[in-house]
Amino acid sequence: VRLHSHDVRYGSGSGQQSVTGVSAADDGNSYWRVRGRTAAVCERGTPVRCGQAIRLTHLGTGRNLHSHRFASPLSGNQEVSAFGEAGEGDYLDDWTVVCSGTYWSRDSEVRFQHTSTNVFLSVTGEQYGRPIHGQKEVHGMAASSQNNYWKVMEGIFMQPSEVFKVEQYHAEL
Repeated sequence: VRLHSHDVRYGSGSGQQSVTGVSAADDGNSYWRVRGRTAAVCERGTPVRCGQAIRLTHLGTGRNLHSHRFASPLSGNQEVSAFGEAGEGDYLDDWTVVCSGTYWSRDSEVRFQHTSTNVFLSVTGEQYGRPIHGQKEVHGMAASSQNNYWKVMEGIFMQPSEVFKVEQYHAEL
């Protein structure tokens, strides 16, 4: 299942832009940009550390993956939505990358834990009816489980920056 969003608002809860899970691999609404946490600079090409807080910004709408203490529409878990404008939102857009090792590897599974409420970004079997028929509910779950592992499927990957490569091998220039 791919993390997906589009400019369709939840009819209940927060009324913010919905975030769902889809199986289709050819839907452009499943692309997200990895950015630094709110109010932090994240240079393009810098590897993401395990334990680092990030934002995921939906490419199609410019809204950030977001969560807050609203009940999700189908399961009653914590709602996950998309929030903000042009990549600007608030501290509830920050997620911690939970992975093994030092850095998030594009070939490995990771979890995303909401920095403010500690829930894990999850998808289970609940499916919506109209207007997003067949799409699965994405929500926040308090406990880690097999329902909250994510893996990068496609995208544009930046090579580590030259500054990062130098820092790895030299204590000074």
